This record gives sequence, C-alpha cells and structure tokens, in this order.
Amino acid sequence: MENTNRCVFGLSGVSGMLIATVLLLSILGVLTYLGIIAQQDVMQKPYQLTNPTSVEMKSSMKQESEVMVIKE
Repeated sequence: MENTNRCVFGLSGVSGMLIATVLLLSILGVLTYLGIIAQQDVMQKPYQLTNPTSVEMKSSMKQESEVMVIKE
C-alpha cells in the first residue's frame, strides 16, 4: 500500500493547525474583551448596603432589592 495522499499543507496538516490556532486565539480575545467591558460597566454602577444586618441567608429577591441600592 502506497502513501501518495500526503497533505502537509492541507486542512489536516500545517495550515489546518494554524487555522485552528488563530480561531481559538480570536475566540479567547473576543471573550476577554467582552469580560473587561462587563467589568467596567459594573464598576461604574456600584451598590451599597443600607442595612446589612437585615439580609438573611435565605432572603428573597424583593428584600435584597430593598437593601441593596445601586448608586447612579
């Protein structure tokens, strides 16, 4: 059996590896950028606790929204 279908620069060779590497690095870059943007957005709107002792371990979202006030 002869191996005549060698594709060093085919999609299963070096170029395929480079395409996959560039694709993964671009996905990493986009997700990192979106994460930084989300952190900066949250940083601009911090919250403060008006009465921290009133928050229980099993509190409801209504009670949390009354205690946590977002600064604007």
